[in-house]
Amino acid sequence: MIDTPVVEGGRTAGAPPAARRSWAWLGLVPFFAFLFLFLIVPAISVFISAVDTTKGYSLSAMSEAMDGQNRSAFWFSVRFSAGSALVGVVFGTLLAYAAATATRPRWLRNGVTSFSGVAANMGGLPLAFMFLALLGRQGLLTKILLAGGFDLYGGDFELGSVPGLITVYSYFNIPLMVLITLPAIDGLKPAWREACANLGGTSFTYWWRIGLPVLAPSLLGGFLLLFANSFSAYATAAVLTDNSMIVSRRIGFFLGGDVSIGENAVGFSLAAWMIIIMAVSMGLYWVARRRAERWQS
Repeated sequence: MIDTPVVEGGRTAGAPPAARRSWAWLGLVPFFAFLFLFLIVPAISVFISAVDTTKGYSLSAMSEAMDGQNRSAFWFSVRFSAGSALVGVVFGTLLAYAAATATRPRWLRNGVTSFSGVAANMGGLPLAFMFLALLGRQGLLTKILLAGGFDLYGGDFELGSVPGLITVYSYFNIPLMVLITLPAIDGLKPAWREACANLGGTSFTYWWRIGLPVLAPSLLGGFLLLFANSFSAYATAAVLTDNSMIVSRRIGFFLGGDVSIGENAVGFSLAAWMIIIMAVSMGLYWVARRRAERWQS
């Protein structure tokens, strides 16, 4: 005897329900449209313009962008970007650890994270004006130090120099590092420290063998993100100094109409190399974050 399937609610009983079409992906359409129009298309346009020279398509402009003063500009930008990233990692991590472990006052952590969220997005003209008023040649703190017998500008210090730019960029790099590091510090389980202590380990042993290895991917990822953040900044440096050895300012010089016809390809080549450096930095940051998420999970 053959059993006849029973039909319930328009479908055969016992049969798996038909998969419903999901329209959730429609929510990503604006994001991918924005990504395509304002990131991918401009980047492709920059690379095409970089190889489109007066002699036809060639890599001569790309080579020139890494030679002479242009190479010095890249080296200058890499130095102050790495320096400001290192300062941000060190002080940002210490501040994040203090905020994560302090129990009193209770508002301390919320206050630190709230300020960090605002300061991490501070930049451009307001930040430049603030430091000009504070550490400029006629700045308030400069005058106070001078009254105390210390001439800030008695040596080689300038807001447009490597130490000056590191000082200015630390204002938003340190808070950004706080936001990056706090979740990783929260992931350090108290049981790990207790187990280390039960095995006779000291605080140094705990940090050297457990704490720092767990935090290392987050610290490395934070350094790469801060480096990319400093390397790509333009508006703050443009207001603070007319130093043409900063790559972002040098690109503006070539593409701002102050050069002869045919040299625009060099400006686009500088931008192309900058995109490559940024892409490598963010790629390494993504790898470091993926590794950090394993411990945080």
